[in-house]
Amino acid sequence: MKDFLEKAVNLGLGALVVTKEKVEAVVDELVKKGEVGQEEGEKLVKELVDKGKEGKKDIEVHVEKMVKAIFEKLDLPTRKELNELKSEIEKLRKK
Repeated sequence: MKDFLEKAVNLGLGALVVTKEKVEAVVDELVKKGEVGQEEGEKLVKELVDKGKEGKKDIEVHVEKMVKAIFEKLDLPTRKELNELKSEIEKLRKK
């Protein structure tokens, strides 16, 4: 179970499917079964949660890059460009 959690988090899946509460629950169960000590369990929770956060950040960066590339490929206007157009339209209306 410990290996499964570590592998899931290392693959970046942990950020999506393993919440801190689930990690704590599984580690608590491992402690109760005597598979890991209390101190080791606390360390494991921290490591897995930290890896999950890192994985989440990596995924967010990757998705952001992909979305940006898609927008550029489709030649869609940015929010800034749309706001500039709105400004120009307002100026023209006032004239």
